[in-house]
Amino acid sequence: MMDTKERFFHITEWFSRNMEAPQTELDYDTPFHLLIAVILSAQCTDRRVNMHTPAIFTRFPHPQDLAEAGFDEVYSLIRSISFPNNKARHLIGMARMLVDEFNGVVPSEPEQLEKMPGVGRKTANVIASVIYNKPVIAVDTHVFRVSRRTGLSDGATVEAVEKDLTAGFAPELRPDAHHWLILHGRYTCTARKPKCHECGIREWCRQYLEENSII
Repeated sequence: MMDTKERFFHITEWFSRNMEAPQTELDYDTPFHLLIAVILSAQCTDRRVNMHTPAIFTRFPHPQDLAEAGFDEVYSLIRSISFPNNKARHLIGMARMLVDEFNGVVPSEPEQLEKMPGVGRKTANVIASVIYNKPVIAVDTHVFRVSRRTGLSDGATVEAVEKDLTAGFAPELRPDAHHWLILHGRYTCTARKPKCHECGIREWCRQYLEENSII
């Protein structure tokens, strides 16, 4: 029977060959704008966020611009995105803290990022890994699902899955691994009807092997 270490090895090998240099699907041009996009993407699709961010980025090119904005203006730009009231407040609060405590520069450490309104652990890890190539893994719903289905983790919580993935992927691979699992979950290992017939890692996927009585 395949153990977890072996599963990590084969899955890593497959993604390294078949998904080189994976990237976030959120559009952005600066670290500040990626931070805006990631905050907006909570419980919302990247596609919808990308529809709105050009106008937002044009209106707020720098943290100071957003820090000085009123709630109604920010809300009007994001009203068709999920939870616009909370997100408008979070964006303004984030920008004010960015200006007041970080001199307008998006910090590189997750612990510093998490101090800002609207920035939880997942968002902080996304920014740290995408912008600064930090060896952290952000666990969203896709990463959580794929990790548990394949057997990369048995964790019952996001924190537990993150711990298992951090231990299983080499530090230099963690930023890529985050995108590997997100994109695989978004397009292949989908929530309701996973496309196992076209999955390149099915021969190492615990759930697939169990359901097909291979193990």
